Amino acid sequence: MPASAAKAAPADPSEAKSPSGSQTLLRGLDLIDAVADRPIALAELASRLGLTRSTTHRLASALIDRRFLTFTPRQGYRLGPKLLELGFLAQQQADVVQIARDHIEALAAASEDTVHLGVRDHDRALYLDKIPGRRRVEISSRIGDRQPMTSTGLGKALMLDDPERQWQPHFEADHNTADYDLWLSRMRGYVGRGCAFDLEENEDQIRCVAAPIRDASGRIVAAISVSSAAQYMSDDRMTTLTDEVLGTAHAISRDLGWRDPAQG
Repeated sequence: MPASAAKAAPADPSEAKSPSGSQTLLRGLDLIDAVADRPIALAELASRLGLTRSTTHRLASALIDRRFLTFTPRQGYRLGPKLLELGFLAQQQADVVQIARDHIEALAAASEDTVHLGVRDHDRALYLDKIPGRRRVEISSRIGDRQPMTSTGLGKALMLDDPERQWQPHFEADHNTADYDLWLSRMRGYVGRGCAFDLEENEDQIRCVAAPIRDASGRIVAAISVSSAAQYMSDDRMTTLTDEVLGTAHAISRDLGWRDPAQG
């Protein structure tokens, strides 16, 4: 065979062809698992993973850039601060769901309407739990849904402590034609009452009343909402529901260590 036609065999069989996205992801997860117990140097890490040093270094560098790993000279790679952040958030979310469950079940039974529990996920409201009501009302939300902050009652409740200057960029990202001045006026009222409404802004013919949940520091960490068809959610009933929703949100907050300043 002519020398020009000969091809060198790849140093690492896994590099014979470019890995797919899922393969790369799995290798990255394997790498994180490999350093979970202690810092590991590059040579040992490559050996443990069955990859070349160059491939291992490339994967590790990408994980360092995203803060999933850190590197210490003469010690090697170790778990990074991003994993601490994610672990804390996962624990916090699980705690909120567990602590809130009995409260929101009772609220759903008393109101006969659907109750949601959610948290802030960057620029969206993430639904962590949903208790269906007794009424025959179809609400399209699902656990795991991420909904706009500025058009959902739950999202607005999560924003009540935000400075006003932060509201408009969120609003403009969520809406094309809605009236910001009207929305702003309503939000100022919600801040004063400590709860928020969804007036068919997110889903046609669906209204809701929402209130924030606070932790021991007083920070808003979650929110709950009661949702139903507009025919069951007159202005008067939404006003009446406000006390029930706030009472439930306060009860959950107290279970999370919050202390109501009004009670001294």
